[in-house]
Amino acid sequence: MSDAKTSNPTDIEITEPSSLNEQAAVALVIVGALVAVADRRVSPVERDEVIRFIRDRKLAPHISDERLYATFDELAERLEEPDFANVVIDTLRPVSNLPLSSHLMELSERVAAADEDVHPHEVQAIKLLRLLTLVLPRAKPVVPSAAGAELQVALKE
Repeated sequence: MSDAKTSNPTDIEITEPSSLNEQAAVALVIVGALVAVADRRVSPVERDEVIRFIRDRKLAPHISDERLYATFDELAERLEEPDFANVVIDTLRPVSNLPLSSHLMELSERVAAADEDVHPHEVQAIKLLRLLTLVLPRAKPVVPSAAGAELQVALKE
């Protein structure tokens, strides 16, 4: 990661959110952003659809609209980089144990339809997301080393 990115607290917060709720919100935003950038033009209506979806379902009530919009814009820019797939995977992996897949898929379809023109690349992005939600490795709980060793022994018995 470059010094410019590590020195900006917003980038750190978005790429490494601290709470599970924030990670889930960022996962929803990145799904919407991925579909929005798939056709190479992000429409404001697509961005609005992401925020509306999150608000309507009360999925991130503690995060302001302004912050969600800023997160969307930053992630949409990041998804135009060659390593976009890693960004998506790294964002979805921490929340893979949560029951978010139906929300992620519904949101991706709504964003694709938001500008009333479902582009073939948006369909491909949705297929990629569907595949990722099925095969993404589940997050592993982190436990202190001594307790972790005892837990591992107990789980094996």
